[in-house]
Amino acid sequence: MSTERTTQARTLRFQGLANRIVRAVLRTPLLCRLAGRRLITLYVVGRKSGRRYTVPVAYTRHEGALLIGTPFGWGRNLRTGEPVALRLHGRHRIADVEVITDESGVVAAYGVMAADNHNFGSFNGIGLDSEGRPDHNDLHRAWAAGARAVRLVPRDRSPHVGPADR
Repeated sequence: MSTERTTQARTLRFQGLANRIVRAVLRTPLLCRLAGRRLITLYVVGRKSGRRYTVPVAYTRHEGALLIGTPFGWGRNLRTGEPVALRLHGRHRIADVEVITDESGVVAAYGVMAADNHNFGSFNGIGLDSEGRPDHNDLHRAWAAGARAVRLVPRDRSPHVGPADR
């Protein structure tokens, strides 16, 4: 298996519009209870540009943390040890961050996420094998295409920390 990585992630044609709609749903009290079972909003600040990204992202609860995965560039702004603001179940929180970029770590985390959320798997090109488990080769291809996983541990209590949603 080749260990070369490409950094080109596929984007959806109407990704910006879809993100705005999902952010609105996650701000709406009753709707966020349904959508919030699988989605959070991250407030990410660009390392170099200082640009603010408000990103809805699927998560999986695993071993006391939230696992997220992304092949997109905004994910490179998350750094291990640097907390991030997020909206979880309609509430702003701070979470501690652990970024996973090594092949075995990303493959394992993406396997957990794809098994828990088949939509996540499908969006990331991860099929299921004959026994219904995430396909091992697809997991490695996701890593090779630039996927990274992030383990978020929300702090117990956080003051209001999130910027206004856009």
